[in-house]
Amino acid sequence: MNPPNPPIVLVFAGNDPTGGAGLQADAEALLSMGCHAAPVVTAVTVQDTFGLKGFAALEPALVIEQARAILEDMPVAAFKVGMVGSLANLSAIAEVIADYPGIPAVIDPVLTTGRGDELSDEPLEEGFRSLLCPLATLLTPNSREARRLVPEADTLEACAQGLMSLGSRYVLISGTHEPTEPVVNLLYGHRQFLDRFTYKRLPGEYHGSGCTLASSCAAVLAQGLEPVNAIIQALEYTYKTLERAWSLGMGQQLPDRLFWAREDGTGTG
Repeated sequence: MNPPNPPIVLVFAGNDPTGGAGLQADAEALLSMGCHAAPVVTAVTVQDTFGLKGFAALEPALVIEQARAILEDMPVAAFKVGMVGSLANLSAIAEVIADYPGIPAVIDPVLTTGRGDELSDEPLEEGFRSLLCPLATLLTPNSREARRLVPEADTLEACAQGLMSLGSRYVLISGTHEPTEPVVNLLYGHRQFLDRFTYKRLPGEYHGSGCTLASSCAAVLAQGLEPVNAIIQALEYTYKTLERAWSLGMGQQLPDRLFWAREDGTGTG
């Protein structure tokens, strides 16, 4: 008897030629968490492990056509949104997701690379606030993105409250950019603070950690777990990928999202 089909997660994101972030990161994380990725390309980037050198966003009509083709053919169990590339693409993606209110959506409001390179030629904050936040089952900004999305807020909790007031059901703010010795990730839902998750700060810098976290959250939601337990599993998985990260280039390290496939029976790798 054939095993049951894996849940399908439709991913909107850009292509990263390093394989550290973007669609390859999403696909690897989803595979690792037991799902199948249906990748919809929003942009093509030129980057290395040091940072972004350039990008070109696809036409929004082509983004919509890719997504519609999958949605009319395959039973999508979750959406994940990463780099949108342009305001027109953001609007197109929101149009598609809004047609499927029963499918959970994880929105990673990617505004810049980890180094701070802008990933759109025009401001995206208002588009996220008005179009994608209201559709988000889970929003996964890092602390910098949260402050850009809610510039009037004076604390990260105020950022989260602002994002939930826009419609996001849950908000997970990652603390990798904060000046704290441990990394503190803050979870909010139902218009209140729910929990904090603290991890030892690992040495070095990592390329693709946000993609890994958001996609692994989408994977567990696609399998039917309620959001808090899904987030806990995704955080644990993401941390393990960073503990085992590779230095494949001369810049940032890349998470090993398939670490489990390389570990021997003793777990020593």
